[in-house]
Amino acid sequence: MISSIESPRLLLRPWESRDVEIFIKFYNDKNLARFVGGRKTPEEAWRHLACLIGHWYLKGFGYWAVEEKTSGDFVGCCGLWYSQEWPEVELGYWLLPQHMGKGFATEAGMRSLQYASSTLSLTSVVSYIDPANEPSKKVAKRLGGTYEKTIDLLSFGLHEVYRYNL
Repeated sequence: MISSIESPRLLLRPWESRDVEIFIKFYNDKNLARFVGGRKTPEEAWRHLACLIGHWYLKGFGYWAVEEKTSGDFVGCCGLWYSQEWPEVELGYWLLPQHMGKGFATEAGMRSLQYASSTLSLTSVVSYIDPANEPSKKVAKRLGGTYEKTIDLLSFGLHEVYRYNL
């Protein structure tokens, strides 16, 4: 079961059918999706969303849909990932363009890290960030992440590792 958690301005909640079209639209835009696995067809995006939901059932944690509490607007996606061959538990996040620059990624990321510590009893989490993704690196630093090294991340190419000690 996917739990919901809150921060002052955001609700990190289970995925719902109303999120599918927004998710597909995000992943259909090559510029928006370039740092999160790349552009996907509608079917690929749907399958990816199903994968995110399935991760919760296999691992007991995962990515949430992020919603602004006051407006009910879908803001983006944030949470924790640790698939079969993934090196470590990762904090990941993406936002729709109209919600960037408002501190939402930092707020959702902070709440996700608190969840990792308090609910999952993790002592360390990382973010794998494409070297060209400057906005994501800024968020990682605001969250207390420190650059550790650059790795070749499976089939995704070179990624910088930012570590959060919880």
